[in-house]
Amino acid sequence: MPIRNEKRCHKVSSKTFFWQGNEACVEAAIVAGCRFFAGYPISPANEISEYMAVRLPKVGGIFMQMEDEIASIGAVMGASWCGVKAMTATSGPGFSLMQETIGWGFMTETPCVVVDVQRVGPGTGQATKAAQGDVMQARWGTHGDYSAIVLSPNSVQEMFELTIRAFNLAEKYRTPVMVLTDEIIAHLREQVAIPPLEKIEIINRRKPNAEDKIFFGLENVAPMPSVGEGFNVAVTASTHDEYGVRFTADPKVHRRMLEAINNKIKKNVNEIAEVETHNVDNCKVGIVSFGCTSRAVYEAVEAAEAKRIKTGHVRLKTIWPFPEKQIRLLAESAERIIVPEMNLGQLYYEVKRVACSSEVVPLNRIGGGEMITPEEILAEILKGE
Repeated sequence: MPIRNEKRCHKVSSKTFFWQGNEACVEAAIVAGCRFFAGYPISPANEISEYMAVRLPKVGGIFMQMEDEIASIGAVMGASWCGVKAMTATSGPGFSLMQETIGWGFMTETPCVVVDVQRVGPGTGQATKAAQGDVMQARWGTHGDYSAIVLSPNSVQEMFELTIRAFNLAEKYRTPVMVLTDEIIAHLREQVAIPPLEKIEIINRRKPNAEDKIFFGLENVAPMPSVGEGFNVAVTASTHDEYGVRFTADPKVHRRMLEAINNKIKKNVNEIAEVETHNVDNCKVGIVSFGCTSRAVYEAVEAAEAKRIKTGHVRLKTIWPFPEKQIRLLAESAERIIVPEMNLGQLYYEVKRVACSSEVVPLNRIGGGEMITPEEILAEILKGE
């Protein structure tokens, strides 16, 4: 059931819906102001494209099915430079194809949202089965030095909330933002509570004034003009200065530009990195989780505490930039930290790097979309007792 009164959605009162995760993503994007979607069919993200094709025309937006994922992300970048909030959705193989143009987006400071509904890989893998194997791809998928923002919902409610947050972060920091979800959350159906839409924070990009000359970052995020507004600016993924002028041989220009696109994220980690925590400053065993796997952690923690084992939990709503501060706080108390994930240990190595004062233990599951159970997490907790 769509949110009504689409043209002026801020007038809609609070309501509760029973949505699939992919549907919640679409509704959230529309609330956030998305008016362009380009994509190519791929499981398990197809419902996002299908529902966008229905919903966007009703709010004055444009849906385009492209010939492939490379064309899709290119269309999204172009739409953004035309002044429209834009997004695409895909899964692992399509996400791989998009990486070069996502790098173009980092270099040109182009706000957009990319939803990656993870499935078993590599290659074609198991197209309809859940996995969490794209953690490092979301951070390091394109070449060069850049800083990525990657969000990870663990419920249909958060698919709604974090999709809106993804658009807000993309607009505020002028950068591509990834929503890294998975088949479980994407196809799950749950109750979603939508607050009065006038109470939902919506951030729009800063537009230049007539006298503005700088359109790319130095110390602060620069205003972003749109094509056709009369500003004389070149948009190039080659090394460029703050005016858009191309410099491909001057190391000082390149260094200054890279520092700008990285520092706008690195200097705001405390604002960007969002986590959910439980008992992190008074625990013997810690758990770090994200996405669908974190749903099993709640029951495991409750069972462990019933056995008088003090257990802390950090759930990453933001995977990148990595919330080092919260992981270090957990490590100050926890003797052991368990990292459950549906891959062979991608987040584990990052936690181990930061939590060097604790024993860090991987708990992995791959293939078939089989989830890690609360009983398996509890068993790992009890191994240290």
